[in-house]
Amino acid sequence: MAQTILIVEDNKDTRFLLSNILEAEGYAVTSAADGKSALAEAKNNLPDLVLLDINLPDLNGMKILDEMKKIDKDILIVMLTAYGNIKQAVKAMKQGAFHYVTKPFDNEELILTIKNAFKTRYLSREVENLKKRLGESTLIEQAMGQSPAIRQVLKQVEIAAPTNMTIIIQGASGTGKELIANMIHQKSLRKDCPFIPVDCGAIPESLAESELFGFEKGAFTGAEKQKEGKFEQANSGTLFLDEITNLPESVQVKLLRVIQERKLQHLGGKKYIKVDVRIIAATNINLQEAVKTSKFREDLFYRLNEFHIELPSLKKRKEDIPVLAEYFLREVNQELNRKVKKFSPEAMKILMDYYWPGNVRELKNAVKRAVLLAEQDDILPSGLYGTIASGTQAGPVSPEDGHILENIKTSTDKPFEMVMKEIEAQVIKEALLKASGNRIKAAEHLGMNRKTLYRKIKSLKL
Repeated sequence: MAQTILIVEDNKDTRFLLSNILEAEGYAVTSAADGKSALAEAKNNLPDLVLLDINLPDLNGMKILDEMKKIDKDILIVMLTAYGNIKQAVKAMKQGAFHYVTKPFDNEELILTIKNAFKTRYLSREVENLKKRLGESTLIEQAMGQSPAIRQVLKQVEIAAPTNMTIIIQGASGTGKELIANMIHQKSLRKDCPFIPVDCGAIPESLAESELFGFEKGAFTGAEKQKEGKFEQANSGTLFLDEITNLPESVQVKLLRVIQERKLQHLGGKKYIKVDVRIIAATNINLQEAVKTSKFREDLFYRLNEFHIELPSLKKRKEDIPVLAEYFLREVNQELNRKVKKFSPEAMKILMDYYWPGNVRELKNAVKRAVLLAEQDDILPSGLYGTIASGTQAGPVSPEDGHILENIKTSTDKPFEMVMKEIEAQVIKEALLKASGNRIKAAEHLGMNRKTLYRKIKSLKL
């Protein structure tokens, strides 16, 4: 889209000349003959840059400069002035104008000044964006905690991010796999290109291929026009394949080929499309075990596993819980416009003692509900237990959950694997019971991917 320039000049011939020069350079040009018209135009259609004459019939150019800055403090303004009025132009620069051009103006000098103005603003915005990204990144890293386990993960991120290596992030649901993937992208050389996340567990098997690789018009019933896939959307950037084990084998085969050849074909297409994409894959199960049980292709695993990051569960880094809880408290206060100040010591003890099967995601949800329900400055134990009673999400173990643990104690004479399956089955049954049989709600309750829950129900014959 062409950059827009508003010319504010009372001389008709000068306006005409300036318009022709700027339009020939590809700019979209509007003009005004006086200050009031210029301000009205800026309010209705804010331009990217204003060429502003200092001497106008109704309002002084300096006054218009001030009013323009009130409309948009970042608007670019280049003053037009007669040679004898340069002092005024310099004063205008102190008040926020980018630069000035003297009349009669040199065409090349005018164009150069305008291009420099746009370039300076672009670089300024890039610096601000970089500061913001770095600030957010530092804040997020600090908020993740200081435990040795998470420090090791962040060290691995720093090592892997600048490379082009394909990465597997492994960890239980809710441990922050997408957050780590995004962090890798932001620290990579591809940070200014797209980061495209794909939840492989949420794509129906019949649509997985077209979703990833795109399709041509008429490729299947309902394909009314050509559509690019996630690979093309992520071109030059990063494609994050979350819960990759949910991809059907036929798509795994094509995925391997695309990664190796760096080109793809649309579903129903004949021509090859080149793609340059970095792959980060995530899974909540052990991929090597999935390979052994033929649930994931071995060749694809070895192609993806150039670098491996293991995310620890929250129960393995409990020293990070206070840091995370405080971070979420600040975040939720801002989101919900609340002013809850802190956790009471008793409430923090509950957070520390709980085993957090839903990991960081569950902790965040628990804090959010506690803040929403808080009736005073502190979060009290009653606020946390009140969220459990809703049955919408796992919370600290309540008395009625005790029978699950009691059943575990009576099973120690059985093989370990069998005991673990019994426990898993019992926990899933409880979740389904609390969710009135709704599998989607049960998966949310457990902090588990929906397809993973379906697979476990099938394997445990529930």
